Amino acid sequence: MSSPRFIDIHLLQTLPYSNINRDDLGSPKTVVYGGVSRTRVSSQSWKRAVRLAVEATLSDRAARTRRIPEQVAERLKVRGWPPELAAAAGQQVALSAGKGLKVESDGVTSVLLYLPTSALDELADLAIEHRDKIQAQAEQKKPAAALPANRIAELLSRRNGVINLFGRMLAELPSAEVDGCVQVAHAFTTHETNTEVDFFTAVDDLNPNEMRGSGHMNSAEYSSGVFYRYASLDLTGLRDNLNDQAAATELTTAFLTAFISALPTGKQNSTAANTIPDLAYIAVRADRPISLAPSFEAPIRLTGEGGYAIRSRDALASYAQRLHTLWGADGIIRHAHAAIDPKPLPGLGDKDASYARLIENTVAVACPAEPGA
Repeated sequence: MSSPRFIDIHLLQTLPYSNINRDDLGSPKTVVYGGVSRTRVSSQSWKRAVRLAVEATLSDRAARTRRIPEQVAERLKVRGWPPELAAAAGQQVALSAGKGLKVESDGVTSVLLYLPTSALDELADLAIEHRDKIQAQAEQKKPAAALPANRIAELLSRRNGVINLFGRMLAELPSAEVDGCVQVAHAFTTHETNTEVDFFTAVDDLNPNEMRGSGHMNSAEYSSGVFYRYASLDLTGLRDNLNDQAAATELTTAFLTAFISALPTGKQNSTAANTIPDLAYIAVRADRPISLAPSFEAPIRLTGEGGYAIRSRDALASYAQRLHTLWGADGIIRHAHAAIDPKPLPGLGDKDASYARLIENTVAVACPAEPGA
């Protein structure tokens, strides 16, 4: 039997009036596909929501930040260090890391670093070990490195579950780089969309009785639609990053669950677009990842009764079935779907009763238990 190499997950999710991912002008992001404009949600936006959900599930946070010097200094001040010396220690983290990493005039590092938050505590511990050296260099006009470069590199290279899953690139510290195991596509609507403008006002509650009018007025832009979402998980890469089958199983489960459930937070307080997908289709593959985005290159159009959602589910199933004939299904180890529809959708494999069961059955095939485990 072929070994599982990839998991492809495909979702169809309906979002009502919303703007969960804005462009630089505050408008919903768009893409022209199949000759028409669609609403788009960037992969970065949805990926961050998924990453935070995985971290919450595993109770193992990581931080992507330029504020490591500040964070180390805060930890040292809590331990009784004077503010000036604590700040010098924080800057020593970057100064001692090598020539590639610099501290800007406002105290932040020149690049975003990505590490487990537990490593910040260890960096503070390292500073405590070398307090005398830090003190001596703090008194110099041009301080030199006071912390051991190999220990700094080791701590900045620490990784946890989400870093092993999503990867880390850091040209300034090549030893810290981790190949990501997740590819996430930009989500887009399966049909043409138009942006709508909402004009709104805010009342000044303390206006005098004789005063009319609002205290503030503005406009915002929103759209709605059925989104196709897709991601692929490289199982081989994840196993290589972890070298731990149990951890790979845990991360795979957490990722699939988070990808289905997580939502970006843009404008949610004013729209509450808290939906879940209508359909999830997951394939465990031995050959290569395959997106089903071409299902919607011809935009879904409304004819007769029913909306975009049910037509989108039918279009996805139809395209998948035709693609399996064209490409072949030998590379599929297991594929199945769970959906709002009571009947199975041909072309999408078995039908599982719930998303929880779909994930459970997928992981059992994708991450089989080791003999004797």
